[in-house]
Amino acid sequence: MHIIKIDPRALKDNPDDARKSKSTPQGDALLAATIKAVGIIQPPVVSPEADGGNGFVIQAGHRRTRGAIAAELEEIEVIVTDSAEDGGAMRSMVENIAREPLNPVDQWRAIERLVALGWTEEGIAAALSLSVRQIKKLRLLANVLPAMLDQMAKGDMPDERQLRTIAAASIAEQKEVWKAHKPKKNETTTWWSVANGLSKTRMYARDASFDDELAQAYGIAWVEDLFAPADEDSRYTTDVEAFLGAQQEWMTNNLPKNGLITESNNWGQPELPKKAERVYGKPKKSDHTAMYLDREGKVQSVVYRMPEPKTSKGKPGEGGAVAPAQRPDVTQKGQDMIGDFRTDALHEALGRAPIEDDTLMALLVIAFAGQNVRVDTGSGNTGSFRSQIAPHAATLVDETGNLTFDQDTLRVAVRSVLIEVLSCRRNMSNSGIVSRIAGTVVGADSFLPNMGTEDFLLCLSRQALEAACAKTSVLPRNKVRDTRAALVEHFQEERFVHSSALFAPDANKLADWKAHNELSDNEDGGDDDGSVDEADEGDIDPDAVSEGFREAAE
Repeated sequence: MHIIKIDPRALKDNPDDARKSKSTPQGDALLAATIKAVGIIQPPVVSPEADGGNGFVIQAGHRRTRGAIAAELEEIEVIVTDSAEDGGAMRSMVENIAREPLNPVDQWRAIERLVALGWTEEGIAAALSLSVRQIKKLRLLANVLPAMLDQMAKGDMPDERQLRTIAAASIAEQKEVWKAHKPKKNETTTWWSVANGLSKTRMYARDASFDDELAQAYGIAWVEDLFAPADEDSRYTTDVEAFLGAQQEWMTNNLPKNGLITESNNWGQPELPKKAERVYGKPKKSDHTAMYLDREGKVQSVVYRMPEPKTSKGKPGEGGAVAPAQRPDVTQKGQDMIGDFRTDALHEALGRAPIEDDTLMALLVIAFAGQNVRVDTGSGNTGSFRSQIAPHAATLVDETGNLTFDQDTLRVAVRSVLIEVLSCRRNMSNSGIVSRIAGTVVGADSFLPNMGTEDFLLCLSRQALEAACAKTSVLPRNKVRDTRAALVEHFQEERFVHSSALFAPDANKLADWKAHNELSDNEDGGDDDGSVDEADEGDIDPDAVSEGFREAAE
């Protein structure tokens, strides 16, 4: 290896140069101006002509040589080296990548030349410091229509997803679509249109329930998606009919007793028999299983329950007097207001009351046992439950996905989750008895508002109003409205909380809830959520708390 001076015009281009695509005129002009100002900083690499001639062939530095000619230099320094066994193919490619990255088309062409010269994909990957997977991706360009390759070589490249779709299609299909979407001169290609025209539904092996034997029986040949992450099973097939057929046969062979195969509706949910009730909790022995294919072709199964036959109700005896319906102490609207009061008080207590860390964790478990856990939040926040909780969850995780937090951050996050989940409102968001347990544990009774208002007292019966007078200096009046007005005036100075609004749950209902949700091997353990309907709750004695509740609260 030695350095000589030579007229750049005497150097011959290497026909095996990796860079086939021309650089931009602006780039060439900038290079020529730089060479004219400061010269060539790194000399081009040349080698003697292989046929024994007296000239030199450029191995690396074609653009620098052309730049020197454009700068009107009479001679330049070059490094003379021996010719490589592969004609300098690897050296040319490495040198071009190091200076100005080759576009994928030129990289692919250079890789194909190296393969033709005996290089393996592993050897090319090691020499270029690339992964074998990346080399395989570039070689997918061999499946691309030459006319598209010419367009890509100009720098008009599709994104990775679009290129994957194009390379997966046949040349005939590509030719047909290219004819419709080929860009006009000096315009770029709308690659998304090309990809859409060639896209096919993919069914992935990772979603298949059937085994290889059944796949072979249906003629399914898996194709590897080289653009997918390396750590996942990316095999797929575009033979949707065969894939779904194999899934159907697998469901038929694996259908449990009393099960059925059904279809999904427009919302992706299974079509269950009429009057069937979907079971989300622990199933009973008498329950049924329905299997179906979702929108991605995956086998899904759900448990459903058919209603029990209704028993005929006895008729009242003839001539018997029918007792007049007695107005409940609190109307339905009053119960709704109580639900709102309880929820607001519970949330305020959860946000402000002193709560031990282990108690917070226990309450979190209890909260997600509520009958409203889908979750339909009762907090009044807009957006989904997940959108409200995600920012708090994000504070507990670092950039690498590891948990990292202090106790204060954890407390804020857990309190926020409890506030979103627990609700006493009389609608879909009602958590049921678990919200009453939580309210008692955190002392939410003390956060209940003054209920001695016109709006709420209108919801009380005469007997309930007179009972409210018992602990005050107010005497019942002959007219209900007069009694109510006197109570409103009295409670402007004092706080009134109706006994039915207190959080302590009814002892019998609590015992039923605990019995329905005990851990046991009995598959007929009751309702799936262990909920207790609060619509018929009347006055609750705050002292009527069973020993079982005390254990839960402690």
